[in-house]
Parts: sequence; structure tokens; C-alpha cells
Amino acid sequence: MAVEGGAKCIKYLLFFFNFIFWLCGLALIVVGVLAKVSINTTAFLKGYSGSPLVLIVVGVIIFFIAFFGCCGAWKENQCMITMFAVILSLIIIIEIGAAIAGYVLRGNLTDLLNKGFDVMIAGYNETENRDSLDTIQQQFKCCGRNSSSDWMNSKFLAPSSVPDSCCKNFTKDCGKGALQETSKIYTDGCQPILDKFLKQNILWFAVAALVIAFVQIMGIVLSCILMRAIRSGYEVM
Repeated sequence: MAVEGGAKCIKYLLFFFNFIFWLCGLALIVVGVLAKVSINTTAFLKGYSGSPLVLIVVGVIIFFIAFFGCCGAWKENQCMITMFAVILSLIIIIEIGAAIAGYVLRGNLTDLLNKGFDVMIAGYNETENRDSLDTIQQQFKCCGRNSSSDWMNSKFLAPSSVPDSCCKNFTKDCGKGALQETSKIYTDGCQPILDKFLKQNILWFAVAALVIAFVQIMGIVLSCILMRAIRSGYEVM
């Protein structure tokens, strides 16, 4: 009776954990979307958007297999529970790959940002560079890579001018001759601000992934215990 009661407890625990998996799937989708939006803010980071995309795909898969796991636990179907455990194990492996890619990105982020800002400032006349840099300067209230003086020798602007996106009150041609008017424009560089913002976000994404992975591992353990109980011939009510 004790083993039967324990198996019954595992059954309901697995059912409960599948509800948690459903929430984890939803959380991964949200985290992945936020990460992708953050990376796509700048053109030179778009090549690193693979990790958020993996998180979104994994989140959608978890979202649907949680229902599959619930049915397997409730109906005490060994085949469904086995498939649930196998799929969940594969998902954890994929998440580890995404986490490694995110860690590598975090380590190279400062150099990547420096090179990216240099390219965008040097090629400010190109539509993609101009749009990306204007968006960054307005969103993060900054100007240039290290400071507004980075625009001093720009061949695309009038002397002593900055892009209009550097203005605190954005209007057309507000940046003309405004380089020395520090009360009118943002003077802080964008690179340090964006570097700090992205690294903080990557850190929170990693913490969220670890929490979700822990819950998934618990689900695999419960699945294995329940499969063993069913295989051994115990009736789980």
C-alpha cells in the first residue's frame, strides 16, 4: 500500500509539474521575444539573434507538450510519459546550447559594440545605419559612441553638428551647430549605456533559463519514477 500511495503521489505531482511546464513555456516565449527585440535594436547584433529564436521555439514546444505530459500522467500511459521525458531531455540539451551561445555573446559584446558603432558612425549616410543609430540615440538618450564629440569630424553633418536624434527635444534640424550646446543635446556615449543594458538582460535571461531547466529536470525525474511504478505492475489510481 505504501508503494501504491507513493506512486499515486508521484502521478499528481507530475500532473502539477506539467502545469508549471506550461508556465515555463510561456515564460520562455516572453523571454525570447524580449531578447530578440533587444538584439534587433541594432543592425550589427542581428547576426546574434539565433539564441532568442531558439528560446521562442523551445517555449512553443514546451507550451504544447505540457498538455501531452498531463494526459500521460492522468491516464497512466507509459508510452506517453516516456515520450514526454525524452522530448523534455532533448529540450534541455537545446537550452544548454542557447545558454552557451548567449554566454559567448556576452563575452564578446563590448568589442562587438565598439566595432558596430564605428561602422554606423562612419556610414551614417546609409539608411540602415542611420535608422539604427537614430533609434539607439533616442531610446537610450545618448549621442555618439563614447560621447557627442564623436560626431565632430563627421563628413555627413554640417560643422559642429550632431544628428537630430541626439537632441533632447527632437525636431528637424535641431542638431545643426548644436555640438557645443550641451543643454540641448545628449552628451553621454551610447556604447557604455547599451553595453550595460544588454549584459544585464543577458544575465536575467540566464537566471530564468536556469530556473526553468531545474523545473524541467524535476519533471524528468518524476516521469522516470512514475514509469518505473507502472512498469512494475503497481496500479496508480
